[in-house]
Amino acid sequence: MLTEFDTSLPSIKQVQKLIQENTQIELKLITGDVIAGKLLWQDLQCFCIMSEDNQKTTVWKQAIAFLKIGE
Repeated sequence: MLTEFDTSLPSIKQVQKLIQENTQIELKLITGDVIAGKLLWQDLQCFCIMSEDNQKTTVWKQAIAFLKIGE
């Protein structure tokens, strides 16, 4: 089990850049639901995303099918 946040991984770098640049994204979940907003933070297990109406949602990474980067 991974116990350390490896910032050298491309996926971690990409998400950190999305957070820093306040980029709009969509998370498609394995349930088919879509959550849109801006990423606030990530850790080993989760992402936190803030929607346009300022609602914060914590999403377990294992529930994500894919992440789509907004325009």
